Amino acid sequence: MPDTTIHNLSRRRFVQGTAAGLTLGFSLPGALAAGAPKAIAASAGAASAGANFEPNAFVRIGSDDTVTVISKHLEMGQGTYTGLATILADELDADWATVRVEGAPADAKRYNNLLWGPAQGTGGSTAMANSWEQMRKAGATARAMLVAAAARQWQVPAEQIQVRQGVVSHPASGRKARFGQLAQAAAAEAVPGNVRLKDPKDFTLIGKVAPRKDTAEKVNGKARFTQDVHLPGMLVAVVAHPPRFGATVKSFDAGRAKAVKGVVDVVQIPQGVAVLARDTWSAKKGRDALSVTWDESAAFKLGSEEILARYRELAKKPGAVARSEGQVEPALAQAAKVLTAEFDFPYLAHAAMEPMNCVVQFDGQQCEVWNGEQMHTGDQYALAALFGIAPEKVIIHMLYAGGSFGRRASKSADYVLEAAQIVKATGGRAPVKMVWLREDDMRAAYYRPLNHHRLEAALDAQGRLVAWRHRLVGQSIMKGSAMEPMMVKNGIDATSVEGASSLPYAIPNLQVELHTPEDIPVPVLWWRSVGSTHTAYSTEVFLDQVAKAAGKDPVALRLELLAAHPRHAGVLKLAAEKAGWGQPLAPGKAGERRGRGVAVHESFRSYVAQVVEVTVAKDGSLKVDRVVCAVDCGVAINPDNVRSQVEGGIGFALSAALYGEITLKEGRVEQGNFDQYPILRINEMPKVETHIVPSAAAPTGMGEPPVPPLAPALANAIAAATGKWLTRLPLRTGELAA
Repeated sequence: MPDTTIHNLSRRRFVQGTAAGLTLGFSLPGALAAGAPKAIAASAGAASAGANFEPNAFVRIGSDDTVTVISKHLEMGQGTYTGLATILADELDADWATVRVEGAPADAKRYNNLLWGPAQGTGGSTAMANSWEQMRKAGATARAMLVAAAARQWQVPAEQIQVRQGVVSHPASGRKARFGQLAQAAAAEAVPGNVRLKDPKDFTLIGKVAPRKDTAEKVNGKARFTQDVHLPGMLVAVVAHPPRFGATVKSFDAGRAKAVKGVVDVVQIPQGVAVLARDTWSAKKGRDALSVTWDESAAFKLGSEEILARYRELAKKPGAVARSEGQVEPALAQAAKVLTAEFDFPYLAHAAMEPMNCVVQFDGQQCEVWNGEQMHTGDQYALAALFGIAPEKVIIHMLYAGGSFGRRASKSADYVLEAAQIVKATGGRAPVKMVWLREDDMRAAYYRPLNHHRLEAALDAQGRLVAWRHRLVGQSIMKGSAMEPMMVKNGIDATSVEGASSLPYAIPNLQVELHTPEDIPVPVLWWRSVGSTHTAYSTEVFLDQVAKAAGKDPVALRLELLAAHPRHAGVLKLAAEKAGWGQPLAPGKAGERRGRGVAVHESFRSYVAQVVEVTVAKDGSLKVDRVVCAVDCGVAINPDNVRSQVEGGIGFALSAALYGEITLKEGRVEQGNFDQYPILRINEMPKVETHIVPSAAAPTGMGEPPVPPLAPALANAIAAATGKWLTRLPLRTGELAA
């Protein structure tokens, strides 16, 4: 597996444009300079349009003092707009109250994700990590030009000028000017080639709690989501999708659908049959009335249990080797004690609050798109190929998104292309808003892969862990995607084994193997924290079983094995200390059993340890009482955002651990809505304590890392309370009855 440094992020899973001939590697200075308006970047004396000052692609200052930060990353609830604005505004010394954020258009030359190469998009917890230095330089550049303009006007040395909260001043003479008053003059200044960045001790916003920039708009209704887009003559489309993967349309009768008031047209597309109407409800009723005959001759017809049975058989045989150290086979054969465990993980839906949707308009020359856009470059190239136009003729308006968890980062641009196929099928006569209902989102979507793991561990006569073999079976996410050449090496999809192949524990004999079935056509995709969603569970739960067999405390054993990994050990020690590890829990009520469990995991270069406290009732039902979380994510740009991500990630992970499961029966997805795919209720949310390790390191991701440790820490807490380890998710609490 690739080095888990910066390259670990650069090789992550979201470069879509590679299929269109893009290559990786775009330097920071180039990306910043590319964003500067040509006239400004070329020489001094160039002025921006009107009174606006636009020194680069990421900031615009108006004569009204408004500082507009351009976000190249999608805001889908994770706080990206606030984080990016914080970085730039701090170096600019802007007044936070005057800062607003605007989504960037699709333009990889200016807005590429620096960790992916020349491709624009949001994912892999890379937004802050790839933008950190870029946004600092963008803010510092604007500040330097404002200072230069003031120095020229006031005829004073630039080094005597101060900037604080949007005001440029010269204390010696008492002169002051707000940003807006200097905007036009600053636009005429030369763009500096190098700028001096702040010493971290001088940060005024970074590391502090600044109010989020998207909250007010979401409260007052001004926030614009795809459903808020209404274009002249626009039609709404709802699609009838095949009930089984691999089925196609054999024939359809549109008569009854077209008889529904408001229905305008019914068209066949590669994905199914689309009903177009004046509004969503009419389109939905039209689809309900539609009669479709499906050709299921090539459809997939196995159920989840049948797939798992195949996987369990595969796990009995050696797989492709993802990591090998020492001699595992002899160590297992000579061990004083060998432990074995098997773990099953279901398909999971992303189930974001806002189901997939997209507005597409095509006038024969240019395609325009409005949606919560996560994969700008991939979608741009896919749409260009469909309509036979140049990529730059695809204009994408990035709106807010109501969640994603990886779903909107489609490796095949599936739902965006579906909307475009409808436009194409209707001859482009009207803009189309394609809307997926919740049932479409559950049944016609992509899923976190179903996985089976088999682990073996060997202890010597002194109880030391001397060998570890981990076999994983599951579909490849990268297979068949534009990322396959980068991410699949020697038959190993790096996302299938991440967290297992990068296991940090010092074990002298260690082997990780992978089986990748290629005859399962269920569509799979990255799901919040990807491979770590299952590898963290199996490794951390199994390690607790090893600790028990060795007669060692779970935290003590981990620390013993993490001597070479101080950041792992650091968060583990902090979480254990804050949770009161080693101290007895308060007793529960009569018949209740209480336990405390721990897990630590690194993903996306952030380190997270969690301690979970749980109460198990006599009937096996449980309540998660408390989660103590320690995180090391480098500089915490906005600590409140970090805490929000931890709390949200824990709720998300707990939903999956307790309830999350997409099941197939004879090839059909059984779940359709939240009545069959429940999520955590507010009364089930535990008390969460978040402790952030102080750090001067560059920031790393926080969208995904809080998710992996929760389920294993919970399982270990349950085992501490009941003596039973649950090895299948979601947790079958019926097994815990006293």
